Amino acid sequence: MRHRIAFTAAGFLAISLVTIGCGGGESKSTSVDSGKCSTVAAAAAQPGRQKLTAPTSKLPAGSIWNVEVKTNCGDFTIQVNSESSPKAAASFVSLAKSGFYDGLPIHRLAPGFVIQGGDPATDGTGGPGYKTVDTPPASQQYVRGLVAMAKAGNEPAGTAGSQFFVVTGEVLQLPADYAVLGKVIKGMDAVDRISAQPIEAAAAAGQDGPPASPIVMSKLTVSEAG
Repeated sequence: MRHRIAFTAAGFLAISLVTIGCGGGESKSTSVDSGKCSTVAAAAAQPGRQKLTAPTSKLPAGSIWNVEVKTNCGDFTIQVNSESSPKAAASFVSLAKSGFYDGLPIHRLAPGFVIQGGDPATDGTGGPGYKTVDTPPASQQYVRGLVAMAKAGNEPAGTAGSQFFVVTGEVLQLPADYAVLGKVIKGMDAVDRISAQPIEAAAAAGQDGPPASPIVMSKLTVSEAG
């Protein structure tokens, strides 16, 4: 099953597992940096990273963490707020600290909607071997730069594995189904550059799919911000 956000926009529907399953709607277009990314080898699937157990430790209440994501298209920093989705945040920070995400791809581009990555299977079907569940607030809005966890469409609201997405549209008309980690506080130009990369020809007709050339997260570095 794919983890992804399901959405309807510009007349097409996309649904997947570690995809974001979302309701959908159009968003304003934004200017993007379509500069080239450096060439890297495609990410290999990591079966061993799909058999983990959920971390038992919690993040300190109210703590904030910065996670720098290095990619061959540039770097961006996610600020994780442990209050938004405490279980998903603790899992994400733990996975990032352990090196789980290092070498994994950004496997899905949906221009004007989201970019999505963090799958050890590399194709949108994998996860760490466990799930967490938080309760998203009913008032949650998915605005540009917000970072949340992807889930399968048939999973309960707030379910999270390892796949995450960054919103690249202005405001997405999505249901409050996704565990929110936080937001991009630096490097949104790199996120836009990733979003602007060509999509595989087989998927391009739907304007949603894998990048035509590999986009890989080489390293995630975690620091406590407060």
